[in-house]
This record gives sequence, structure tokens and C-alpha cells, in this order.
Amino acid sequence: MSSAVYEGVSTDIARARDLARAFLTRVQAEHGIPVSERAMGVTLLVVSELVTNACKHAPGPCLVDLEVSGSAVAITVWDSVPVLPVATTGDPGRVGQHGLEIVMAVCQGFDVHREPVGKRTTVSVMLADDPGGDVTGRAPDT
Repeated sequence: MSSAVYEGVSTDIARARDLARAFLTRVQAEHGIPVSERAMGVTLLVVSELVTNACKHAPGPCLVDLEVSGSAVAITVWDSVPVLPVATTGDPGRVGQHGLEIVMAVCQGFDVHREPVGKRTTVSVMLADDPGGDVTGRAPDT
């Protein structure tokens, strides 16, 4: 597991990505758990999006937790605002506000819970590529 507390400023986004990169690199080196290039990229993207949302919409600090759970990395971001995010309908003409759509599209799991001092958002990213080609690791719709 790896955790860090950030002040909630824009420079924290890059610092959180660095935390995620170092964590997954350590997971590979120390524990022999394979992490695909895709998983590394998706994890960095998701961490960026979640921490960006926390910095923009929740005053004060945020906490990032990273943990390997089975064949995925669980990414949890805690922030100070209890309002749960709502995904908007996709609109290619809209500038910005696509972060939650992106996160939900590339992650295997997505959970948000109110906490006594804000909310906790947890997502899962598969560490290995799916031989069937689904980037989320979800079973295809039948």
C-alpha cells in the first residue's frame, strides 16, 4: 500500500501521478506482479482525473491510497466535500467536464461514498491486459 496527503493545489496532481508511478514500479520490482504498459497509463490518467476533481471542487487536503487487490490496483481518493459526483451524458461538443466519464469508462470498478468529513472515491484498474482486448477487464456484454 502507498498513501499520501496533498494540500489540494494544482501541483499535487503531478505529485499524485508520481506516487502512482513509483507504487506500480515497486509492485513489479519487489513483488513480481506484472503491470502492463496500458495499466500504468490508465492508472496515471485516473489518478490525475480524481486528484484534479478533488483540487478543483473540494477545498482543503485530499488523501490518495493505492493498494493492489487481486489482479487490480485500487485507487482511493478522499476529499472534503460530501457531494457525490454525477456523470453527465457524453457530449463531444462540451469543452471540459469529461473526467468522470473517462474514469468510469476505463476502470473495472467505481464506488463513491459519503464520509463524515467528505467523500471517498475508489476505482479499480486491472494490472494485466485482457487477452480478449477489453481495456477495463470487464466481461463483454452478451
